[in-house]
Amino acid sequence: MTIEAAFREACAAELAALKPGNVHRFAAGHGMAVDDFLRSAAAAAPPLCRAGASLGERILGAVAATRDAVGQNTNLGIVLLCAPLAQAAERGADLRTGVRATIAGSTLADADQVFRAIVLASPGGLGNASRHDVRAPAAARLPDAMAEAAPRDSIARQWVTGFEDVFDAGLPAFDAALTRWGRQDWAVTDAYLRFLARLPDSHVARKYGIAAAEAVRREAADTLARLDDCTDPDALAPGLLAWDKDLKRRGLNPGTSADLTVATIFAGWLRNGLQRDGNAG
Repeated sequence: MTIEAAFREACAAELAALKPGNVHRFAAGHGMAVDDFLRSAAAAAPPLCRAGASLGERILGAVAATRDAVGQNTNLGIVLLCAPLAQAAERGADLRTGVRATIAGSTLADADQVFRAIVLASPGGLGNASRHDVRAPAAARLPDAMAEAAPRDSIARQWVTGFEDVFDAGLPAFDAALTRWGRQDWAVTDAYLRFLARLPDSHVARKYGIAAAEAVRREAADTLARLDDCTDPDALAPGLLAWDKDLKRRGLNPGTSADLTVATIFAGWLRNGLQRDGNAG
């Protein structure tokens, strides 16, 4: 499997799972449908995974291609998380070590391109910052700029911690659920719920405030407890769909938790699939 194929597979797998509040094959939402995300993944994959491309080139190219394909921001968070993973996979060594090295080696030019990508995507709730404002030319490298945002943004947090939540929380949860259920769709749902129960979702907090994000986090924790206690996850599907409908009625889209889930699946494919067939191209 190539890096590009792994990215496409990760995006498709995330859409195939029931993720309350987010877009999935069981329900559209927030003015978006599954096809929007599949077309986004197809458009973003080539620039994101282009061999030898810099970090900034990958991110700006993927965001621009997505904008051309679907005319809206469907995957900025996914791109920001998956670009370091894709570049790290080219190094051919330990993926987590490669991610740290990729981020540490990023340049001011990378930061400037990433800032341009964020402005182009125009994510909901994007405000102004006193330092490292993305509307101004980059004055610091990405690790420093992301450190400024990390306390309030879980995607920026990954850049500062070496993708700690992906490697230490997401992947173990995904692996354990896959072993328990023997089904990728429920392993994806499990990982999504664990992200949502672990951290107040940054996208919800940015648009509706930390109180709303914390309320959703508590709801996710209760839902996750029921999943942990059940013997047949399919029995929980009606309740999950009801919660999904309620979240969407309230306009609450836990998009950051979904983005972290895609990154987790992608990291798993890179860790397992590329090592299995020896193809990192």
